[in-house]
Amino acid sequence: MRLADQWNELEASLPEGWTSARLSLGVAEDADADRVALVLAGLAPGRTGTSFRLEVTRTRNPESIFRRLDREGTRGRVDLIGTDAGPVETPIVEAPRRQAPLPRQWDELVSDLPPDWSELYAEIELASSDYLSRAALLLAPVNPARFGGPAVLRFRSARAAGYGTAPEMARRCFERLDAEGISGSVRALRVLSHTAHAATQGPVWRVGGRSV
Repeated sequence: MRLADQWNELEASLPEGWTSARLSLGVAEDADADRVALVLAGLAPGRTGTSFRLEVTRTRNPESIFRRLDREGTRGRVDLIGTDAGPVETPIVEAPRRQAPLPRQWDELVSDLPPDWSELYAEIELASSDYLSRAALLLAPVNPARFGGPAVLRFRSARAAGYGTAPEMARRCFERLDAEGISGSVRALRVLSHTAHAATQGPVWRVGGRSV
């Protein structure tokens, strides 16, 4: 679930009349932690490794910051530590959250991109590693690669030209997964806008010491 959506759920559960809330943010990937620290700087967070503690108020709402992190492909978990009314207990077992169909997630992701986007580096995190082999086969047109986790497949998409699958084909692949009951979460990791290719099929990103 996106960081902003996690915050919206937590905010809805706060007691009426709350004035401040203490949050923890755990970043999934070590390589993202320094960038996240810069984005969170306005909230003056405390930091330990890839974990951040921050205090928010009604007038200093973090939703816009979390949405920026979502657009940048940051994955993580937001938890409520407490409020001015007292500590809030976090349940040990969370009720399963129903994930939106993959084609709808893809449509929402693409609609959130800049209008002039050119290249996209994205991932799908499958709900179970049991889906991995079948999902990789159904996603073959997007040339998926295992990277980022045991049930994660990453791929590139190009809007008009260059190296990457057309967004329409990517959506068709997600429709195939959805038709077979394969669920998961789709995220944008890197995006470039208005690029011009000079004797190349497109840009190369360096992620975890690898060219993608």
